Amino acid sequence: MTTFVELTRFKVAPDQGEALLAARPAMLADFRADREGFLDARLVRLPGEEWLDIVEWRSEDDFAASRAKGANLPGIAAFFAAIAEVVGDEQGTLADPE
Repeated sequence: MTTFVELTRFKVAPDQGEALLAARPAMLADFRADREGFLDARLVRLPGEEWLDIVEWRSEDDFAASRAKGANLPGIAAFFAAIAEVVGDEQGTLADPE
């Protein structure tokens, strides 16, 4: 099975880092409850108030359906609200064998 990966790099204002981290558990719970094909996500703190969200999906179609829903639930909306700017957004597939 090929796993589809979403890589989103974004900036958070210095005073919003704690809000982002506080919103993360509810955002993940909302994804698990509402996003078909959501497998896992990891959040990486980068230098300069930047973050990288690595999200794994069962398929590209599942990712597209999730993106179409946007911030439709409170946990997702709170997490997205802490983001000041999206720096980059890429997609690919996992190359490492299971």
